[in-house]
Amino acid sequence: MKPRKIQLTPPAINDYLIKISEHGDKNLRAMENYARQHEFPIIGPIVGRFLSQMARLTGATQIFEMGSGYGYSAYWFATGMKPGGRIICTDGSEENRVKAEKNFAAGRFDIKLEYHVGDAIEILEGFKGPFDIILNDIDKEDYPRTVVLAAERLRSGGLFITDNTLWSGRILSKNPDKATKAVLKFNQMLMSSKEFYPAILPIRDGLGFAIRK
Repeated sequence: MKPRKIQLTPPAINDYLIKISEHGDKNLRAMENYARQHEFPIIGPIVGRFLSQMARLTGATQIFEMGSGYGYSAYWFATGMKPGGRIICTDGSEENRVKAEKNFAAGRFDIKLEYHVGDAIEILEGFKGPFDIILNDIDKEDYPRTVVLAAERLRSGGLFITDNTLWSGRILSKNPDKATKAVLKFNQMLMSSKEFYPAILPIRDGLGFAIRK
């Protein structure tokens, strides 16, 4: 039997937050419509606004995404970045790369998008950094491998942001599956890491938020 999913935020509250998070960006709306029509997982506008704020707050010019899909999170980051910066995206799909580049171009950002198709961990291993922000949204089974990699490639004060850390409540399962076990291990590693000031925020599906010491 699969672990039961739990909706962390009551539906009425979630709907309210989405409603007041209206952004008026036609490109973001098109990406959100695509996600609904194709059941494609994206971070959504609530977390998207948070990413934009973090890019602005840190003055980010170098961002690395582990698992970028068709560029939704990168687009949000770009709305808060300084001109002339760079976002490195990763995904296993060439089709997603093409979509991401089109979506990014539609935003007319003065930000360089560098998109790599392949294994996100292997791609990150090829970069020394330092990065201002690393976003982690890859296959859950690989989550534990990202903690040390991120710590080694973030500047002091840089941010390590991870999606799905509460995994729709499946972290509470008495018989967790492989993916859930990996999320549980990741959470433990992150919260006990001596390289970060970590927290797990109960936003959407749980957001790991760690500041590099």
